[in-house]
Amino acid sequence: MELFTACLDALSEPDAACKCQLVDALYQAWQSGDVTLNGNAPLLPICEPGRPDRPELVPPLQVPRRKMTTLAGRAAMIHALAHIEFNAVNLALDAAYRFRDMPHAFYGDWLKVASEEALHFNLLSGHLRSMGYDYGHFPAHNGLWEMAVKTEHDPLVRMALVPRVLEARGLDATPAIVEKLKSVNDAKAVEILAVVERDEIGHVAIGSRWYLYLCEQRGLEPLATFKQLLGEYDAPPLKPPFNYEGRRAGGFSQEELGWLKSL
Repeated sequence: MELFTACLDALSEPDAACKCQLVDALYQAWQSGDVTLNGNAPLLPICEPGRPDRPELVPPLQVPRRKMTTLAGRAAMIHALAHIEFNAVNLALDAAYRFRDMPHAFYGDWLKVASEEALHFNLLSGHLRSMGYDYGHFPAHNGLWEMAVKTEHDPLVRMALVPRVLEARGLDATPAIVEKLKSVNDAKAVEILAVVERDEIGHVAIGSRWYLYLCEQRGLEPLATFKQLLGEYDAPPLKPPFNYEGRRAGGFSQEELGWLKSL
């Protein structure tokens, strides 16, 4: 199995279940040492990854807000989380596919992330089905992939703005979501989010590791560069409350955490 070809095949697959199966097979092959890297494999532009016809994609402000106290509202929340994980599968595959000439461990890290995101998607979409809904039932937005397109030219920018901004925002939001789910006695969703949070801390840590690696390679000061990129690429604003413990475990330095506390 050749890495970049296999990543492109999984990225292009529109069926969510098939995409997850391809990701799992690729990561298992990587772990077994059965994946080769062809540095001459063509690098194709990917405007949009493969995705099912539904959900309908709308601007973020047009995604309806629903009360968690109703079954439909709780299902909409689970659906939104499943959609994030589906997009995260594509983002991890894209990192492994797009950025050539990185150390061998970089590709293993991002295949691991893709496999874990696929697990999260399967857990959440399965729970959604148990509630009488399917992935695709509610509208969703495309913000995660749009950031992938904005950062496709540079792995340093990707590492800064996807795992260390978008995924870290997920760490910040998870505790409040868990409390809401507890209040409506959705123990299964709480159990799933414990798995998601554990793994997402690792994904942020992987992003931090490679961000710091690239900063060192280029002689850049990490915090100053991070601040510059936030503005330059119009990243989502960083707003409290922050999950300081999760971010610390995800590789944020004491200096960075102190800066966040000042916001």
